[in-house]
Amino acid sequence: MPLLLETPAVRSSIVTDTPARRANVIGLGLIGGSVALGLRRQGWHISGDDIDLATADAALDRGVVDALGVDVKAEITFVAVPVLAAADQVKRALAETSGSVSDVGSVKAAICAAAADTRFVGGHPMAGSELDGLDGAQGDLFEGAVWVLTPGPGSDDTVFAQVASIVASLGAEVVALTPERHDQLVAVVSHVPHLTAATLMGLASERAEEHAALLRLAAGGFRDMTRVASGRPGIWLDICAENRTAIVGVLDQLIAGLGDMRDIISSDDRDALYARLTAARQARVNLPNRVVHPDALSEVRIPIPDRAGAAAEVFTLAAELSVNIASFEVVHVVESTRGVAVVLVDRAMVELFRGGLLARGFRPAVQSLS
Repeated sequence: MPLLLETPAVRSSIVTDTPARRANVIGLGLIGGSVALGLRRQGWHISGDDIDLATADAALDRGVVDALGVDVKAEITFVAVPVLAAADQVKRALAETSGSVSDVGSVKAAICAAAADTRFVGGHPMAGSELDGLDGAQGDLFEGAVWVLTPGPGSDDTVFAQVASIVASLGAEVVALTPERHDQLVAVVSHVPHLTAATLMGLASERAEEHAALLRLAAGGFRDMTRVASGRPGIWLDICAENRTAIVGVLDQLIAGLGDMRDIISSDDRDALYARLTAARQARVNLPNRVVHPDALSEVRIPIPDRAGAAAEVFTLAAELSVNIASFEVVHVVESTRGVAVVLVDRAMVELFRGGLLARGFRPAVQSLS
């Protein structure tokens, strides 16, 4: 399937009165290529680098990037390489540039520990495509997706706010978690579901050898549940190695849960089965959705205290309370050197959010948008 990209004519039509903002993308696969395209659509000048020279050349030829190599003047560098290679590339970006650095790996604790620096904020966009590599890259890949940021205790507030703003400009919803919490949660919602799908797909494939019609009978539910099994196997070797402890823990819980379900079915306990299925259905229905109506939002203005990582605490608290942050920016007060975080949240959750902020020493002011 051909990649639909911005043509040179479109590229030349981007005209601004100010110099283009500059960014690096190291690793020009699906995610890195999509970051590059998304930023280029906003007029950024993108320099790209990839260990595969053919991929780098293709990215330049297709207009995914403007130049090859690492731009020392870039205000931000995104590292989009496999998780086992990410720490080295983050360190390289920190050494070769003076701007902020973030990565996109799906395992965070190891890299955040190995590349601890005030200019680095770990990240993980929860987005993907049916296509692999550069051919799957698209500028709107992150619209409506959750993008997790994992600041450390010494993260610089300005750097965090900058990375969060750039990520949000790509259409993503920013959620902040500690690296360890991220790895625990992503094992539940991403890593173990992939391994489960692969196991179920393997079972179906084995049975299909006995009954040739089995896979032809696979209905929508089976296809939906096993779709992630079509992902590239290679990246999962690194993911499972880096997040082994959390994945094994969740697999143990899943195995125990399936054992309980087996006992319920074996004993024909209809009440217990109905309760299990009802609880699962209700939990699925209650999965959070993005806020889409401005009149359902409230503005919360939060003076940022003079302590490291304070801005990141706002996002971390929102994640803990299941409060969706629809918009975030940091503004600076003329008569003060401190910033004010301006966030938009669901009006129904604003008092819960306000209470959490007060309990943590913030002094928020709330105002309805309507």
